[in-house]
Amino acid sequence: MKKINRQIALFVLFLFLLNLFPLPQKTFGAWREPVRAKRGMVASQHELASKIGVEVLKKGGNAVDAAVAVALALAVVYPEAGNLGGGGFMIIRFKDGKTAAIDYREMAPAAATRDIFVDTEGNLIRGEGGSTVGYRASGVPGTPAGLDLAYQKYGSKKILWKDLVEPSRLLAQNGYVLSYRLAELFKSYKGTLEKYEDSKRIFLNGGKMFEEGDTLKQPELAATLGRMQKLGAKEFYTGRTAELIAEDMKRNKGLITLEDLKNYVAKERTPLRGTYRGYEILTMPPPSSGGIVMLQVLNMLEGYDLRKMGYNSAQKHHLVAEAMRRAFADRAEFMADPDFAEVPTAQLIDKNYAKKRAETINLTRATKSADIKAGEVTFSEGTETTHFTVVDAEGNMVSNTYTINDLYGSRVTAKGTGVLLNDEMDDFAARPGKPNLFGLIQGERNAVQPKKRPLSSMTPTIVLRKDGSVWFALGARGGPRIISAVLQSVINMIDYDMNIQEAIDAPRIHQQWFPDEVLYEPMGMSPDTLKILESLGQKFGDRPINIASATGIAIEEGTGVKFGAIDSRSDGEAIGY
Repeated sequence: MKKINRQIALFVLFLFLLNLFPLPQKTFGAWREPVRAKRGMVASQHELASKIGVEVLKKGGNAVDAAVAVALALAVVYPEAGNLGGGGFMIIRFKDGKTAAIDYREMAPAAATRDIFVDTEGNLIRGEGGSTVGYRASGVPGTPAGLDLAYQKYGSKKILWKDLVEPSRLLAQNGYVLSYRLAELFKSYKGTLEKYEDSKRIFLNGGKMFEEGDTLKQPELAATLGRMQKLGAKEFYTGRTAELIAEDMKRNKGLITLEDLKNYVAKERTPLRGTYRGYEILTMPPPSSGGIVMLQVLNMLEGYDLRKMGYNSAQKHHLVAEAMRRAFADRAEFMADPDFAEVPTAQLIDKNYAKKRAETINLTRATKSADIKAGEVTFSEGTETTHFTVVDAEGNMVSNTYTINDLYGSRVTAKGTGVLLNDEMDDFAARPGKPNLFGLIQGERNAVQPKKRPLSSMTPTIVLRKDGSVWFALGARGGPRIISAVLQSVINMIDYDMNIQEAIDAPRIHQQWFPDEVLYEPMGMSPDTLKILESLGQKFGDRPINIASATGIAIEEGTGVKFGAIDSRSDGEAIGY
C-alpha cells in the first residue's frame, strides 16, 4: 500500500511540475532538425548535386543558375530519376514578387496515335512495345530545352552556361562512388535494364553488377554534356545527340524522329495561384494536375478546423481522404494538356465549387468511390521523379520537379549518348477509363495524340506568408502520391505549426479515387485509428507503404535564415552556406 501511495504522490508531483514547466507543444517530432544556413540553400536527393548548386550560389549565380546546375548533376548521379531524357516543371518566385512557371514536360511523337498501346482486341500491350518499357514508351524529352529556357530568361548572366554544365560533365567523365542504395537499385532493375545494350553496359557493369563503393563512369553521357556545353542545349535537339537518338529509335522501331526532336519547345505558363487560410500558394498549372488537385483539396478542407481535430486523428484522416477522393475524380474527367483540351482550371480551383464538393462529405461515413462522379463544371472558358528546391541569398526561390516516369524510365539508354529515356507515354490514357502504371484512371481528354503533353502529378509549390514574402517551397517524387505528400506537408506547416523537416517527415495518407482504398505508412497510424476509420467505411491497402518523398526549404520570418529538409524516406542532402 505504501508503495502505491508513493507512486501516486510522485505522479501528482510530476503533473505539478509539468504545469509549471510544460513540454514544448510539438505535434510531431522529426527524426532530425532541418539544415540551417544564413545565405543560400540547395536541397536535392543527392549530396553531390546539392554541393554543385551551392558552389554556383557562392560564385554569384542566382537560384535559377543553381537549379540548372543541380538538374544537370542529378542526370549523372541520380540516374533512376534525374535526367536529360525526361521532362518536368519549374516554379520560380523572385524577391521582387515576379513569378514564372516553366513547362518542359515530354511530348508525344508525331507517329503516336490514340490506340498505339492496345492490341486488336483492345487489350493493353505489356512489356516491349507497350507504354512502360522499351523504345516506343518514350516521349520527346524536354529537360534540356526547359533548363535552357530558364537560364536564358531568368539566369543571372553572371555564370556562363558552359560553367553550369562543366561540373556534371566532369562527374560523368571521372565517375563517382556508388552508395549501397544505388548499387542495390541497379540489381533490382536488372531484369529490364539488361535487355538494352547500353543500359546493361553502363548501369549493370556489363552484367557483372556494381557493388557499394564502386565508381560509376559514364563517358558517353560526358560526351553528350560536352556537346551541350559547347553548342548549347539546342545540340540535344538538332546536333549529333539528336542524330544518335533518332538513329537508335529507327533501328528499334521507336517513335521519336529527328523531326520530333527539332520541333520540341519548352513553354512558359502562368503559375497557378490559390490561397489556404490566407496564405498564397503558387504551383503548376496543367498539363500538371498536381496544382489543381492540391488546391481543390485545400479549398474543401478550409471549411473545417483541422487544428482542433488533431494532426493524427481518425477524423482528420477521414476528412482528408474524402476530399482527395473527390479531387482525383475531377482529375480523371477534366484534366489534360491545355493546348489540346479545354481544362476548366479557374472553376476547379474556385472556393465556391469546393464548397459544393465538400457538402457531399459525410464525416461519419466514407463515400464509395464508385458513387463519386466528377463535379458539375460548365465550360465557358478557354512514379518516379525527383524534386529539388533552391534559394539564393537574395531570397529568389526555385521549386523544380522532373522525371523519366518509372524508375529508369523506359530502361532504354539511347545508343552512344548515355541518356536514359523516359516512359512518359504511360502518363497518357492508353485506354481512357482504365488504370495506368500507378493505378490512376484517366479520361478521354488525356488520350494519346501527336505532339500532346501527358497529364502529370508533379506539384512544385511555393507558399507565401500573408505579407507576400516567401515562407517555404517544396515538391516530391512518387507518381500521383506526389500530390498527397505536398498537400499534407502544406497542411502540417499551416495547420499544425511544424517546421519544414517535421512537415515533410510526418506520416501521411493517400487516396486517389480508384482503386477505392486509402494508402497509409508504416508506423503512421495506430491500430485503434485504423479500426475507427474502417468503422467509417474506409478501405485500406494490403500493407503500409511509404507515400512519396518530399524535399523543401523554408525561410525564417525576420531573420531570413534558410532551413533545408530532405525526407527521411529517401536519401539526399540539404546544403547551405
